[in-house]
Amino acid sequence: MANRYALRMDEPDSWTVFDIFTGQPAEFEKKMVIGIKTRRAEKIVSELNAQDAKRRAEADRAS
Repeated sequence: MANRYALRMDEPDSWTVFDIFTGQPAEFEKKMVIGIKTRRAEKIVSELNAQDAKRRAEADRAS
Protein backbone atom coordinates (compact mmCIF):
# COMPACT_ATOMS: atom_id res chain seq x y z
CA MET A 1 0.00 0.00 0.00
CA ALA A 2 1.42 3.38 -1.02
CA ASN A 3 1.88 6.14 1.51
CA ARG A 4 -0.48 9.02 0.99
CA TYR A 5 1.57 11.75 2.70
CA ALA A 6 5.12 12.94 2.05
CA LEU A 7 7.43 15.88 2.71
CA ARG A 8 8.33 18.75 0.43
CA MET A 9 11.17 21.13 1.33
CA ASP A 10 10.14 24.79 1.32
CA GLU A 11 13.61 26.05 2.26
CA PRO A 12 16.40 24.62 4.45
CA ASP A 13 14.84 23.15 7.62
CA SER A 14 11.33 24.18 6.56
CA TRP A 15 8.95 21.52 5.29
CA THR A 16 5.41 21.07 4.08
CA VAL A 17 3.54 17.81 4.61
CA PHE A 18 1.48 17.18 1.49
CA ASP A 19 -1.00 14.69 0.08
CA ILE A 20 0.71 12.94 -2.83
CA PHE A 21 -2.63 12.23 -4.50
CA THR A 22 -3.79 15.85 -4.59
CA GLY A 23 -0.51 17.76 -4.27
CA GLN A 24 -2.13 19.93 -1.60
CA PRO A 25 -0.69 20.60 1.87
CA ALA A 26 -2.04 18.23 4.50
CA GLU A 27 -4.11 19.25 7.47
CA PHE A 28 -3.19 18.02 10.95
CA GLU A 29 -4.94 19.04 14.15
CA LYS A 30 -7.08 21.46 12.11
CA LYS A 31 -4.02 23.33 10.73
CA MET A 32 -2.26 23.29 7.38
CA VAL A 33 1.14 21.65 7.81
CA ILE A 34 3.38 24.22 6.13
CA GLY A 35 6.79 25.63 7.08
CA ILE A 36 7.58 23.29 9.96
CA LYS A 37 10.86 21.86 11.26
CA THR A 38 12.21 18.54 10.01
CA ARG A 39 11.57 16.32 13.06
CA ARG A 40 8.02 17.56 13.54
CA ALA A 41 7.30 17.12 9.83
CA GLU A 42 8.61 13.53 9.86
CA LYS A 43 6.48 12.66 12.88
CA ILE A 44 3.36 14.13 11.30
CA VAL A 45 3.97 12.26 8.02
CA SER A 46 4.32 9.00 9.96
CA GLU A 47 1.16 9.63 11.96
CA LEU A 48 -0.93 10.67 8.95
CA ASN A 49 0.25 7.66 6.92
CA ALA A 50 -0.57 5.31 9.83
CA GLN A 51 -4.05 6.84 10.15
CA ASP A 52 -4.60 6.52 6.40
CA ALA A 53 -3.43 2.88 6.34
CA LYS A 54 -5.80 2.06 9.21
CA ARG A 55 -8.69 3.83 7.47
CA ARG A 56 -8.03 1.92 4.23
CA ALA A 57 -7.74 -1.44 6.02
CA GLU A 58 -11.06 -0.85 7.78
CA ALA A 59 -12.70 0.11 4.47
CA ASP A 60 -11.38 -3.12 2.87
CA ARG A 61 -12.80 -5.22 5.71
CA ALA A 62 -16.17 -3.48 5.44
CA SER A 63 -16.50 -4.19 1.72
